[in-house]
Amino acid sequence: MTERVMGPASYFPSIEKKYGFPVQHWFDLLDQVKDLKHMEQVAWLKTEHGLGHGHANALVGYYRAKLAG
Repeated sequence: MTERVMGPASYFPSIEKKYGFPVQHWFDLLDQVKDLKHMEQVAWLKTEHGLGHGHANALVGYYRAKLAG
């Protein structure tokens, strides 16, 4: 029995398929703007890298949770 992935990580397979990069690529990019607020990071991924809102928000949410963790 496999455990169902929940939360932001549930978006990762579709993010990798749609944009052609592993999620670590996006986390490495977010390191460049780690001092921005959550929604500023989301906006940056959307405007500078063409991600959709849901995908950008999922990546930022996961990234920030790991930094805090």
